[in-house]
Amino acid sequence: MQKVREAFLILEDGSRLTGKSFGYEGSVSGEVVFNTAMTGYPESLTDASYKGQILVATYPLIGNYGVPEYIEENGLLKHFESDRIQVSGLVISDYSFKFSHWSASKSLSDWLIENKVPGIFDIDTRALTKILRENGTMLGKIIINEKDVQLYDPNKENLVEKVSIPEKKVYGKGKHRILLLDCGVKNNIIRCLLKRDTMVIRVPWNFDITREDYDGLFISNGPGDPKMCIETINSLKTGLETGKPIFGICLGSQLMALATGGDTYKLKYGHRSHNQPVLMNGTNRCYITSQNHGYAVDNKTLSEDWEPYFTNVNDGTSEGIRHRTKPFFSSQFHPEASSGPVDTEFLFDEFLSLIEGRG
Repeated sequence: MQKVREAFLILEDGSRLTGKSFGYEGSVSGEVVFNTAMTGYPESLTDASYKGQILVATYPLIGNYGVPEYIEENGLLKHFESDRIQVSGLVISDYSFKFSHWSASKSLSDWLIENKVPGIFDIDTRALTKILRENGTMLGKIIINEKDVQLYDPNKENLVEKVSIPEKKVYGKGKHRILLLDCGVKNNIIRCLLKRDTMVIRVPWNFDITREDYDGLFISNGPGDPKMCIETINSLKTGLETGKPIFGICLGSQLMALATGGDTYKLKYGHRSHNQPVLMNGTNRCYITSQNHGYAVDNKTLSEDWEPYFTNVNDGTSEGIRHRTKPFFSSQFHPEASSGPVDTEFLFDEFLSLIEGRG
């Protein structure tokens, strides 16, 4: 068993929390954010939208079911959202040193060590979350073995460039050609598209879309400030001119707004949970959604041709936009998420229906 050492979580406001280390024994800095999910830490830790962030898991017990094997299916790792851990560090309340699950191949601690990601437990994560909710997302650092590091603000960098695929990759042989601009795409997005008779052409975030023939354009989720992705925004402007259907998720929603002349802003502490209620505008339909984003679209800046598609019931923020007459729409939440309800997966059907309507 790994030897437990004293570790510290230090926030930029001077708050200092003492805990114990597990995983990789190295100090790290990043943006401290929280997630309220009860399960799904293999998926959360590999979600590229967390790049540069120290993740606080508010659920009391983490690590109890270990980590599943790396099994490839259709060119994608089956139980993960990308091919590596994306978070900079992990903060939890209680770490389960003994894991038990039929699919487990290793412990969470061993997996963190392999990926050189430090963890700290024995932290009152509920109290920490209250601090973050009161003050907003803060920078912080995990200190192990008294090796101090400077505070690091990931949002000052183009994080999308760090998580995007380096070159084109094709999945599936379906009849509908989907060009996917990869800004840090989650694997389950690709799986949802493949289930719908598509060929997914996954390209880098700054790819020149005029070089590829496609039936529909998809803009993925991803980390950081959307305004850093100038090349993606310009590609979207080109895509909008073609009139072909466009679907954006999470960061993709923000990029779509920017491409149409709208604006985005940073949320106080972001939406990172599996229980966010969103209302489909113009209806009484409310969906419980999974989310992971720190920025949002400012609906007041949308042009007359665009309208809000979904709205967050908790705080009234944008949860998606759509064009009033053309086949362009987005969702700020994750319709592909399967840690809870999957009742918003119909948006993929809507996207394919728009493509087939042009065929």
